[in-house]
Amino acid sequence: MSYLCIMSAKKDIRKLSLEELEQLVKQRGEPGFRAKQIYDWLWAKRAIVFDDMSNLSKPLRDWLDENFEINAVEIHELQISSDKTIKCAMKLHDDYVVESVLIPTNERMTACISSQVGCSLECAFCATGKLKRMRNLNADEIFDQVVLVRNQAIDRYKMPLTNIVYMGMGEPLLNYAEVLRSTEKIISPTGLGMSPSRITISTAGIAKMIEKLADDGVKFNLALSLHAANDEKRNKIMPINETNNLDALADALNYFSDKTGTRVTFEYCVFRDFNDTIEDAQELVDYCKRTISKVNLIEYNPIDDGEYKQTTEARFIAFKNHLEQNKIIVNVRRSRGKDIDAACGQLANKNKLSEQELK
Repeated sequence: MSYLCIMSAKKDIRKLSLEELEQLVKQRGEPGFRAKQIYDWLWAKRAIVFDDMSNLSKPLRDWLDENFEINAVEIHELQISSDKTIKCAMKLHDDYVVESVLIPTNERMTACISSQVGCSLECAFCATGKLKRMRNLNADEIFDQVVLVRNQAIDRYKMPLTNIVYMGMGEPLLNYAEVLRSTEKIISPTGLGMSPSRITISTAGIAKMIEKLADDGVKFNLALSLHAANDEKRNKIMPINETNNLDALADALNYFSDKTGTRVTFEYCVFRDFNDTIEDAQELVDYCKRTISKVNLIEYNPIDDGEYKQTTEARFIAFKNHLEQNKIIVNVRRSRGKDIDAACGQLANKNKLSEQELK
């Protein structure tokens, strides 16, 4: 049934477009500009109760409260690392919990946000992959994470949020519509007004969805969680590679770069005695040369009961040097927040709500 019909059950008002909201308020006999005021409260000002919408009449606020709800995300638990990284356990309206991370440096404040409750991809090196996927997040829930992490950056470090990475819990391209809708709200002047060049979507690699991103003309950055540049090794650690192999991904990435003019980033965690040799580095060089790309070389963060370990510093540096000697653009990403399980691959809801709290 359409949102344009008033129903007895309350509906999440943030699922409405501005046009739908405008039709609703006009049906009630209100001027159309009231919809823009409500929309501004919901997205730009992030009102979480209708009574805060102070430029609306009391009868209108009461009507909104009777018919709609705002399923706002809230911080349930907050942990601060010795390196100032902040991990936030975010409680959703249905009591599920996801995790978001603020990664501060002297030059930037980066929010790492989740797109799903859990994950279905079962990557062997990732703590989130050991969780079941319970559901996708709505665009407003993704947006709320960004706002709450932004508030931490401003309140604690007196700096605005500069970057957003969809690298938390879940596979963004398996929640395609809501992820794109969330980026639209983040970019929009009626939302946070951030530049799309400050947003990066990270995927484990779904070729047809990468091509769809290109066809949809997205303006944000794309990163591929690669971690091995041959199919045999990648199949072992990332089951999704069995249906989206490296050849298919290279074709999709080239299609994406051709259509968007964007250089893709390969994320490569270096695992001891698995993908850390010079031969592995040369395979990565060869793969990079098939695409317009650069590499984020990531210091791995071991997980509980995990098979994979962090490589030695000597091997890490030798790997990096080999890439650079072969004219590959390389950025090194060191572990941040690992003492609070907030580093890359460690998000697993260890601070999730207890059964008692869920009752």
